[in-house]
This record gives sequence, structure tokens and C-alpha cells, in this order.
Amino acid sequence: MLKRVGLCLLILSTSVSAASDKAVIGSTAKMSVAHADLSYVARIDTGAGNTSLHAFDIKVEGGSAKRMKDNVGKMVSFTTENNAGEQKRLTAKIVKTSTVSNSQGRETRYMVDLDVGFKGKERTVRVNLRDRSHMDYKLLIGRNWLKDRYVVDVSEKKLIGPTASISIVESGLKFKTRIDTGAVENSLHAYDMKIDNEDPDMEKNIGKVIHFTTENEKGESHVVKSRIVETSLIRNAQGSEIRYMVELNVGEPGQEYKVKVNLRDRSKMSYKLLIGRNWLQGHYIVDVSL
Repeated sequence: MLKRVGLCLLILSTSVSAASDKAVIGSTAKMSVAHADLSYVARIDTGAGNTSLHAFDIKVEGGSAKRMKDNVGKMVSFTTENNAGEQKRLTAKIVKTSTVSNSQGRETRYMVDLDVGFKGKERTVRVNLRDRSHMDYKLLIGRNWLKDRYVVDVSEKKLIGPTASISIVESGLKFKTRIDTGAVENSLHAYDMKIDNEDPDMEKNIGKVIHFTTENEKGESHVVKSRIVETSLIRNAQGSEIRYMVELNVGEPGQEYKVKVNLRDRSKMSYKLLIGRNWLQGHYIVDVSL
């Protein structure tokens, strides 16, 4: 029994290690087809075995045989078009045919080798050619491009560095912000706090309106009015304290979303806004090398 558990843990550890060696990619990505010198917004599709490129006006050079398989080894010319409507005529060797089953039935497609990937980092992959004019994505990235190199994160988390320019809509201000994965919550510099019908018992002020002044690192300030949604007990090197929490729209400019923020006087701190895990979770991956 112990041997079996140990083996399972070893397999799990090996799997996690292998996954950590692979890059993360979202459900869509900006990709390049080097031969065409065109960029595409590509759909990343783990359900597709092969990569597929929008191609039309497909012509086999020297004439097409009756059976598509008999054209393997011949050159094929075709036109491709990206989402921006930019077109290029390409020629490539047919390396094989691929029969694909979908909701419309079965169809056989020519496959060619093309250099596909992020701009400047393309690599050769087998691509099937089909008319994707009625589809949103003119390039579909399948498992043959992803295998052994990428894991797909459909939540489409974005990368963020150890500091970032973050906006708080209600304040009209932008802050040079510390991104802190060690902090559970976001924390905003706030002073001159006044609560409507304030009670000495902080818990009894939950639900009441609070007015406070916030200020960024440039000295720009604004009075914000919000509602206290809860209190938070914060423990740090200086001891513990209870802070009010409000909900504010916080994020990269133009991409803000509502999240809970605790209020405290951060006048002695370099960063007037600290971003914690409750803002990052499900949205961002932190890369301290950025």
C-alpha cells in the first residue's frame, strides 16, 4: 500500500514538474505564418489534432489527380487571408492528406508544412488547408503545435510584473502599484476618513457610507465616497489592526473590475496602493522578472 502511494506521489510530482517546464498559452493568441508574413488572431484548440489555416482558390500545380491522396508530393498554390482582410498567395508541397470529421460530415484536406508561431519565433508544423471564411478565426492551432511545449489556460490570465500602473475608477487616479502575492487583500492609502452616523464599534459601521481622501505617489488626491462592506483583521510585523473594506473598481486603465479594498494610512509607504491575491486570482500570473 505504501509503495503504491509513493508511486502515485512520484507520478504526480513528475507530472507537475513536466507541466511547469511548459509555457502557458490562452484560448486565443496573436500568431504569425512566416511564409505569408501575415499575423492572425488564432484560436487555440486542444480538441483539434492538427493546425488549420484559412485557404481558398486551392490549385494543384501540374493538374490535380482524381484522388486527393495521389497529389501528395506535388506543389499546391492557395490564397490565405487574415482577420484584417490582408491576403497572400502561397505555394507549398503537399505532404499528406487529412480526413476530418465534424458536425458537417467528413472531408479530406491537403496538408503542408508551414512556419507558424509567435512573431519571430515561428516553427515548422503540419497545417491542413480549408476555407475558413465563415469562421471567426482564420488560423486554428491544434495539438500538433502545442504538444510538449505549451499548456492551455482557458481563463486567459494575463502576465503582470512586480509593479504596475493601476487605476481606481472612483478616484480618477492612477497609482504606481506594488503587486504583492503575499497579501490576501488589496490595500489603498486613505486618510481623513469620515463615516455617516459613525458608531464607536467598527462592526456596527458595516453598510454605512464612508468618505475618505486618497492620494497617489505624485501627490494627486481625490475624495472618494463608498460603502463599508466589511471589516478585516490584518496581522503584520507591527501587530494586528482592524480596517474597513470597501468595493472599488480597480485595474489596469480601461480594464478595471470591482474588488474589495482595505483602507489604511500608507503615507509612509512607497506604494500608496498594494494589490493582493483577491485582485490577482483568476485574472493574472505574476512574473517578477518583468
